Amino acid sequence: MLQKIFYSAIAVFSSSFAFAQNPNSSSSSEEITSTTKPFLTVSGSADAYFKYDVNKQSANNKTSFTNTQNAFSLGMASVKFEHSSSKVAMVADLGFGTRATEFAYNDAGILAAVKQLYVSYTPLKTLKFTAGSWATHVGYELVDPQLNRNYSMGYMFTNGPFTHSGLKAEYTKGKHGFMLGISNPTDFRTILPGKINKKFAIAQYSVSVSDAAKVYLNYVGGKNQDTSLVNQFDIVATITLNKKFNVGFNGTINNSKKWDGTKSAYLENKSWWGAAGYFNYDPNSWLGLTLRSELFNDNKSVKGFGTSIFANTLSANFKADGFTIIPEIRYESAGQTIYSDKTGSIGKKQTLSFLVAAIYKF
Repeated sequence: MLQKIFYSAIAVFSSSFAFAQNPNSSSSSEEITSTTKPFLTVSGSADAYFKYDVNKQSANNKTSFTNTQNAFSLGMASVKFEHSSSKVAMVADLGFGTRATEFAYNDAGILAAVKQLYVSYTPLKTLKFTAGSWATHVGYELVDPQLNRNYSMGYMFTNGPFTHSGLKAEYTKGKHGFMLGISNPTDFRTILPGKINKKFAIAQYSVSVSDAAKVYLNYVGGKNQDTSLVNQFDIVATITLNKKFNVGFNGTINNSKKWDGTKSAYLENKSWWGAAGYFNYDPNSWLGLTLRSELFNDNKSVKGFGTSIFANTLSANFKADGFTIIPEIRYESAGQTIYSDKTGSIGKKQTLSFLVAAIYKF
């Protein structure tokens, strides 16, 4: 008898839960309508690629995620869970694979699979507070491949920041947006015992100049765990010229002051900077073309290059529903010899590579 009651209760609960998942279910109850929100929204992606360098050297790739040569490689399997009520929302964004591992390079174990994990509270339509860990507001490119039109990454993306962990407040008024926040040092989700536990400031101002043009001014700065002081200023602009052609621009400058290690003073300022244009052309719904031209300057060797790099990437996007194939050609030229030749010796100022990627999103 108890078993029958138990199984009957499970059946009723299961049918009720399934009904709640389906906003299109009909009911005589006035409390359930076709506008009922789903209990949980799930989205994600998976990607893989093949890459070939003309000098047969994987080391000639100096940016994130595509450090292979003459091989079929996995990118990332990603799944994103979102739930929201009228004022509170939660996002758990998980990734598994090379992209996720490099993106969370300061983390180990299961934490390395967390791309984003945060809760937000919206007390007013114009005001939102967010606590947790989220992808940076700095830059034009994003970690998820389906959100970029080039599959390989630019130098400004690779040199960060990637994530911020802390608390931020966002306020919108008309065409203007403001964000202020405090976070751990860049890309650190946790601070290990005995490490420097300073905080970074983050900020953004955005404005819709028109329906076709938007500008974002970004900032991040503070003391790193290696005791260096960092200030980075960044600008992103997007302009839609017509239904088929739009342009993006990203410029950034990062200034660092290294501590000398012996006294409470800092060595000379050292900076790196970059600028890139993204030229996007969509002749029809199933084809898109993108040229990224990027100039990255690290003449003071803040990032170890000691030279400037001019990188040009031409990508095509062939789309069918949630599936995209991206063939890509990339040519780079540096002021100094930083690329390897076919023997593996560093002795070239130019490099050329080819890539084909497949991405599926749901």
